[in-house]
Amino acid sequence: MIVRVFPTPDESARATAERIAVALKDKPDLVLGLPTGKSPIPTYAELRRMYGAGRIDFGRARTFNLDEFAGVGADHPGSFRQFMDQHLFAHVNLEPSRIHFLNGAAGDLDAECERYETEIESAGGIDLLLLGIGSNGHIGFNEPGDELSARTHRVELHDVTRRDNATLFGGEAGQVPREALSMGMATILSAAAIVLIATGERKARCVERMIRGPLTTRLPASFLQTHRSVELFLDRAAAALLA
Repeated sequence: MIVRVFPTPDESARATAERIAVALKDKPDLVLGLPTGKSPIPTYAELRRMYGAGRIDFGRARTFNLDEFAGVGADHPGSFRQFMDQHLFAHVNLEPSRIHFLNGAAGDLDAECERYETEIESAGGIDLLLLGIGSNGHIGFNEPGDELSARTHRVELHDVTRRDNATLFGGEAGQVPREALSMGMATILSAAAIVLIATGERKARCVERMIRGPLTTRLPASFLQTHRSVELFLDRAAAALLA
């Protein structure tokens, strides 16, 4: 892993956005994997700024988001699709047909997971996957447990994850769906390159365990140790236990 530490979350976000801009310049038809959550919001803001300044072009890019809540349609205000429209998609020149998303309201969720895997494969795989890390060490919605699913799958969300996403549902953790759809760990690890963003003191212990701890399904992020190209973009608070 390559670890990059920045004084503030905003400086980390600027560097992450620059990393994405370089990747798009090198490969305009980049297949980009994208996360939701609080961590990438400053990066998305910086990408919007760069697009407005004519410094980045998404016209030929394709995107695949990591996850979506089960039972939630794309028009639901708590959906991750709405989150992405608000923070990125509606502000840059991504072609709608090139935005790929899991449909949490699909009638057959298992078939929906299989469809998504097929779309990723048809796109040639993900070139650059942007990740966050949950406060319990989850990646996407791959929660800590006795085992991890390899491919896109249904997952039961832990209470801490539901609390972390409560802001999308009026601040009520009880309103957050109990299930979600998520890329699996093998799908994530199949990306050609991975960039992980972590900011804040709350993420410091997970970051330290992710880098220095053993591989364990109890900390899904630890499996990033096995990938050939991972860059961590951290602020000082998230990197505090690495000194």
